Amino acid sequence: MVTAVTSFGRSGLYDWMIQRVSGVAMAAYVVFLVGFILTTPDVGYTEWKELYSTLWMRVFSLITLLSLAAHAWIGLWAVLTDYLTNRMMGAKATVLRVIAQMALGVVTVTYVVWGIEILWGF
Repeated sequence: MVTAVTSFGRSGLYDWMIQRVSGVAMAAYVVFLVGFILTTPDVGYTEWKELYSTLWMRVFSLITLLSLAAHAWIGLWAVLTDYLTNRMMGAKATVLRVIAQMALGVVTVTYVVWGIEILWGF
């Protein structure tokens, strides 16, 4: 049975939708930055500071950062659950997978907190 994407239960459809939406957000960010670099002559510290001092750019960057974290988490979860299995790794596969997922979770949260600190300067 396929559940609605907007339901609170986690499903493959929900993960698929997050991957697509986060991918679009990251692509839009890259396209914007490439356009900014190509259309702004002599991009230096002052131009970058002016760009990132605006509220809309900070929000856009935060959305992209959160999109990157969600995209990475879902993608790495899929890889870990596909390849760290009992068939491929033996009896300790579940323990290895849980440890790897916890480590990736800590790294992801650290990067998000660090990114927020950089963007908003708390």
